[in-house]
Amino acid sequence: MSQPKEPDPAKLIIRFLFGDSGAQLEALNILVSDFGPMDFLSAPGAFPYTTYYNNEMGRGIRRQTACFLNLVAQQSLPDIKLRTNEIEAALSRDGKRQVNIDPGFLSAERFILATGKNYTHRVYLRDGIYADLTLIYQKGAYRPQAWTYPDCLEPEFLHCLEVLRKKLKFQHDGILPR
Repeated sequence: MSQPKEPDPAKLIIRFLFGDSGAQLEALNILVSDFGPMDFLSAPGAFPYTTYYNNEMGRGIRRQTACFLNLVAQQSLPDIKLRTNEIEAALSRDGKRQVNIDPGFLSAERFILATGKNYTHRVYLRDGIYADLTLIYQKGAYRPQAWTYPDCLEPEFLHCLEVLRKKLKFQHDGILPR
């Protein structure tokens, strides 16, 4: 019989979509206030994968990824997603979001995104929030699933996850990565 135990804390990763860099900067400041300092922030990049968000945020939407220094309990994912929903709503203009904030967790085994949308591969957590198993760590790299979003397959993003995984392992066990 297995003995239940709490999982190791995970790195909080936030992925942003935005058209208005001012709103995105406001969101970052709020998140730092809520979750502590960042230890990684990517340069904003193009987001050519869909026009789904254009009606809310306009054309020229950009993607950016932030990671936070303080590790968080994995069971807090619904609370974090609900908080990011509040931030999106607070920064909306005329009922349109100016920034889309997608929180997730990086663990040594996987990368999970939080979502409010149900689908076959998503596991219900609580309070209307689901966990989307986006990438799994296997054979020395994060590997996609059939449903993995294309922007999570970008080589730069996967490289960042590899580096952040090494940092996470150092934060857990104090041994420098090789």
